[in-house]
Amino acid sequence: MDAIFLFIVIATLASGVLSLAGAASLSLGLLSKLIDKMVSFSAGVLLGTALLHLLPESLESHVDAHIITRWLLGGLLGFFLLEKLALLRHSHHHEGDGHHHEHGHDAHEAGKGGWMILVGSAIHNFADGVVIAAAFLTDPRLGVAATVSITVHEVAHKLGDFMVLLNAGFKRRKALVLTLASSLTALLGGMLGYFMLDRLQSLIPYLLALAASSFIYIAVSDLMPQMQRRTSPRDALPQILLIGVGLALVVWLNGHDHDHGHGHDHESGGSALAMSPEVGAAQSGGVMGETGVTTGSR
Repeated sequence: MDAIFLFIVIATLASGVLSLAGAASLSLGLLSKLIDKMVSFSAGVLLGTALLHLLPESLESHVDAHIITRWLLGGLLGFFLLEKLALLRHSHHHEGDGHHHEHGHDAHEAGKGGWMILVGSAIHNFADGVVIAAAFLTDPRLGVAATVSITVHEVAHKLGDFMVLLNAGFKRRKALVLTLASSLTALLGGMLGYFMLDRLQSLIPYLLALAASSFIYIAVSDLMPQMQRRTSPRDALPQILLIGVGLALVVWLNGHDHDHGHGHDHESGGSALAMSPEVGAAQSGGVMGETGVTTGSR
């Protein structure tokens, strides 16, 4: 087995597992008892990730910004239609059928954001896997730096995801298993990126726009309406503060990511996180820049 391919597999698995472990260790303790308040934190994390991380990354590509915003709009409308179909099916199920359900069934069904957050996260993680593959194919040192940066950033994101799932009525174990499953799409992205990076890297801006649309939709249509139902000043202040904490965490981690990326740009002559043409050249030529590691024919 090619050493670079093995590095990519290990890095994508480690990124998903370690970031989930970090998020779980934070959320399964005290935070799990504060779900109502952590909804505000989750909204801040999701909006910050979408508007301060994913969309800027997408718009920094060579794709026309008008096309990216159309994908964003299409994603928002698509998630609206998916939710509408689910709600219609739910309403039809209860329409005069005389069925009785266990206590808490309707509250569980009302958690709209659970499955959609998993879809958006799976898309995001797949894109992260492709980025990790691109970094390793450029320079293994850059691959390690990219893996560390993505792992650190994903702790906050997965913490937000996990809180959304708990708020939607998922049991802790199920929320963990489903979050881990969505994380494993990074492995798929890394493996496919190794074999067909030149094709997949052109899809990254669109995937990031779709993931951003998912996070924006969940924050605006599900989490914020829950927050608006608490109208007293006593509730409003913690909400505003926790949204700010979520945003600040994303801003800090995103700044850390950019510092890593720019530092390695000078070493490798181009950042794989920015999907430089060097990656395609390295892949087609089967040579890893100055490292001399041959990737072979794929």
